Amino acid sequence: MTRIPRNRLVIVNRADPVICGHSVEGRNLAEAARLRGFDEVRIITWPIERLEETGLPLKPLDTMLPYSDGIFVERPDPVGDYKVPDGRYLAGITGRLIELFTDGVPTVCLSLYLSPHTIAVADAVRAAWNTGLPVNVTTIAEAVGSDVTNVVRSCVEEGRFGAAAHVLSSYLSQDHCVAVSEYTRELIISSAAEIDAVHGTRFAEQCRARIAISYPAIDTSAYVGLDPAVTEATLAVRGLERDGYVLFLSRLTKAKGVDDLIAGYERSAARHAARLVIVGRGPEEGALRERAAQSPLADRIVFLDDVDDAEKPYLMAGCAAYVLPSKPRPEFVETFGIALAEQMLAGGGAVITTDTGGIIEAVGEHATIVPVEDPDAIAVAIDAAMALPPAERMQRAAAARSYAMQFDRRIVFERLFDGAGVLPVRMPA
Repeated sequence: MTRIPRNRLVIVNRADPVICGHSVEGRNLAEAARLRGFDEVRIITWPIERLEETGLPLKPLDTMLPYSDGIFVERPDPVGDYKVPDGRYLAGITGRLIELFTDGVPTVCLSLYLSPHTIAVADAVRAAWNTGLPVNVTTIAEAVGSDVTNVVRSCVEEGRFGAAAHVLSSYLSQDHCVAVSEYTRELIISSAAEIDAVHGTRFAEQCRARIAISYPAIDTSAYVGLDPAVTEATLAVRGLERDGYVLFLSRLTKAKGVDDLIAGYERSAARHAARLVIVGRGPEEGALRERAAQSPLADRIVFLDDVDDAEKPYLMAGCAAYVLPSKPRPEFVETFGIALAEQMLAGGGAVITTDTGGIIEAVGEHATIVPVEDPDAIAVAIDAAMALPPAERMQRAAAARSYAMQFDRRIVFERLFDGAGVLPVRMPA
């Protein structure tokens, strides 16, 4: 006999295998939900073939970690035929949400990315009510950043009122609205204010009153308390040694500043003592590999494109410095910086980054901040990190880890769901 869940969490996002911090965040919130009393968690996401068609950076399928019992990943098939090339997939997701919202199970639905996920949830809720069936759903929409910088901002700049209104009204139709950083919240409000000024709408006022902050959720247990012997063994497989490399680990896009990092590494004194390890995939991978191949230090620059979530913490823990020289681009601004917080949890070398977007909220006072697009400053920062006495390095690492513990998935989950008033009642042990 099939057991009917007492409560359910539905998460709508770009899930694995997409290389994206908020893909990992969805996983972490799902795991936290199971620990906190949700009987069932369903992650509604995109078919693998559709993800591959988009050109998004993807992890190798055989490296995806399994989810805990009670967490189900659904990839609804497209609806209709080839004459509806894009809407078919969104129709599949929206249709599945309607089914979940009308089956009698009390449900909380969390969407990450306003477009298209929150739009799909808004449409599904409206359709569910129109069926006349009982609906018991609470919705939470999380603006993660690029959905604002890439969608809402472009609408503002291009004067596309209708598209902007669609995104913002869908967002505000949700029961609870959150953003991943104060930077993201203010970006939404300022974009809404520009729309209001031209069209006489009241989006900014509503956004300012309703949007709260919910920082990304991280599985801190994967980064804290790593066995030094396992770290050494993991590095050895890659031909690396502890403190023997400078690390970049993120998506390979123009906004991440990897070109500046390579130039800075070339100018650093540390180039003689440490290798540069670049971990990730993305649209700039080919260009960056070509740039590195032309470097006089080509034999000391290593690219790794097959690192999974299990190996990542050990590479972070073993590095001499972690560098993410992010820079604002029209298509993307770093609205938080999940990888930076993960690095601080893992320990390892100093974090070197820029004051871009919401990065300061992720690192606090625990990173070396360099100007955007400044290889010389990156070189100086790398050399300073390499020169730190061991005792001072350990002290700084401990302080950074303490700061980053606020992003533990259990803490983030409790704050987010308590704020929404939808935490399940704890059952007796």
